[in-house]
This record gives sequence, structure tokens and C-alpha cells, in this order.
Amino acid sequence: MKYDYLIVGAGLFGAVFAHEMAKIGKNCLIIEKRNHIAGNAYTELNENINVHKYGAHIFHTNNKEVWDYINKFADFNRFTNSPVANFNGKLYNLPFNMNTFYQMWGVKTPEEAKAKIEAQKADANIENPQNLEEQAISLVGKDIYEKLVKGYTEKQWGRNCKDLPSFIIKRLPVRFTFDNNYFNDLYQGIPIGGYTKIVEKMLEGIEIKLNTDFFDDKEKWLNIADKIIFTGMIDQFYDYCYGELEYRGLNFEFETLNIENYQGNAVINYTDAETPYTRIIEHKHFENSDSPKTIITKEYPKSWSKGEEAYYPMNDEKNSELYNKYVELSKKEDKVIFGGRLGMYKYFDMWQIIDEALNLVNSLK
Repeated sequence: MKYDYLIVGAGLFGAVFAHEMAKIGKNCLIIEKRNHIAGNAYTELNENINVHKYGAHIFHTNNKEVWDYINKFADFNRFTNSPVANFNGKLYNLPFNMNTFYQMWGVKTPEEAKAKIEAQKADANIENPQNLEEQAISLVGKDIYEKLVKGYTEKQWGRNCKDLPSFIIKRLPVRFTFDNNYFNDLYQGIPIGGYTKIVEKMLEGIEIKLNTDFFDDKEKWLNIADKIIFTGMIDQFYDYCYGELEYRGLNFEFETLNIENYQGNAVINYTDAETPYTRIIEHKHFENSDSPKTIITKEYPKSWSKGEEAYYPMNDEKNSELYNKYVELSKKEDKVIFGGRLGMYKYFDMWQIIDEALNLVNSLK
């Protein structure tokens, strides 16, 4: 074999794995079907602004080992994710906190806010939630659900909340403080200079072939290395022999505007049902970029079909059962290991991707 490892996919999982294996002298080849590295975390400099080409990527974790690891490759700024919700032109702070409750009801104390929510939960009288709608109302009451959860969620998943499983939102973050920090994690920020530079540093000295699709010559790639790390779709690897796993897709609409500041915030969610997109991202606010222009992205969720980029796995009962069939098939492999969000059919945060990759490295050393 020419290589110790063939890594299919130059995203964060594949990059971390290749970097660590190269450090201990393993010969790695990465193939990537896109024309760039870094997967969905890819950032591209435009108008002196690092544009997140596949949606907002905000690094956050409580895992100090992962935080220390990623900081080897970049300095991070102190960006705090404080999204705003726009419901029919009215603005609300997220996550649900005292600012949100004041904007919605005019309440000024935690006691008043708790009383309002508890009264709405009591009115709903839902003891055993059977779907996402019932789960959400039983957690935060009807007002918050209808204005800040329902429309956004139904756009995101393409289904009525009554037809979505309750476990999608087992809990909703509710804070009785005036704190707009979306994440509770100890470590949070954006890499100065963008995510692409991180992956470039990880892959220094490692052979990479872009615009190269594993499935265009599967037999060749299966026989070029001792082991294969496959970060593509697990069902595609097995030629969909049990059927297709379901995903949600996204369309991104980019605009460069001749103004310095469009919306005053990195992320604004549109939570009404009528607005076709779920959010607008204004990229310069991630790094306080110095530019006379600004670049925004509107995100449009859409149904997914085979051959398109898959973003969100539909982790309902039917798809989980189907995925488990593919897992059983994968256990028979002696040289192929599946990793990443597509290989493991799970929506990972970035820190989880790094953690999974490092755990795999440690298991193979």
C-alpha cells in the first residue's frame, strides 16, 4: 500500500486526524470532492471580511483539552454569540432571558417572568409531551413557543411541529438573568483570520487532492491505503443498500452591500413563518472587520435530495433505525472507519468533531 491512511474529506475531522497521524510518521493522503479544504467551516476573505461560506460557525466548548488544542492553530477573539430574533418586525433577545421576557410581556423581575411562564404551562396542562409542539409549550409556555420557536423550527425541518419528535428540544435554555450570551460554555470565540487558516496549518506537508470524488473511482481508493477514514455519507458508501438517510438542505444567498453596517449583529433569526429564510448573518461582526462594505447571508432551509450537500441529519426514530443498520454493516469492515457528521449521521458542534477525531487517533496509536 502506498499510504498508511486515506482520509476522505478535508473537513475538520479529517484534518485533525491527518495532522495527528502525520506527527507520528504516518503517510496520509486526503481527497476532497470540493475545490477547497475546511469543509463547512470554510471561510473566504472578501472585502477584508472573512465570510463563513456555509453558515455561521462559532467555536464554543467546555472541554479545555479541545480548547487548548484548537488554540495551537489560531488566536481566538472574544466574540460572544448573542443572536436576536425578529418576529414580524419585533425584536427579541436570545436565548430566552430577562431581556426577552421584558420585550414580550413587560415584566421586570425574575419572579414576574417565572409566574408568567408557569401560568401558561399550567393552562396548557401537558403532562406527557407527544411531539415537539407539546414539548416546547410544556417548557416555556405558549407565547414564547408561538413567537420564537414554532415558525423557525417548522422552516428549519420542513415539518409541522406536531409532526416532529419531542426529543429534538428536550430542553430549551431559559435564563432569569439579563444575559444574552447564547452559549453556557466556558470557552467561546472566532479564530482571527478565519477557519480556513486553521485547517491550512493542520494540513501543512500532507498530500491533498481537491476536486476528487471518492465514488468516481471507488475501487482505486479502497486499495490505495492500509486504512480509510471515511467522512462522507455512510449510506452512500454502502450504495444505499438499506435505503437513504434523510437530511435537511440549505441554500445561501450572499449580498455585498455598500454600507458599513446592515443589521448591527452577527446573527438575526427570523422566527415568523412568513419570512422564507431562517436567519441573516452579517459576517463582519464576527471579527469586527474593518471594511467600508458589509456582506450578509440569508439562509433558506430546503428539502434535501441525493447528490446535494447534506447539512442536518433527520434524527427521528425511522432514520435512527436505518442508521443503526448501516452501523452494523460497518462493524464488519476491517479497513474502513467512519467519522464526522455524515459518517456518523449526527449533527456535531465543532468541538465535538475535534474530540471525536482525537479519540479515534488515540485508539489507533
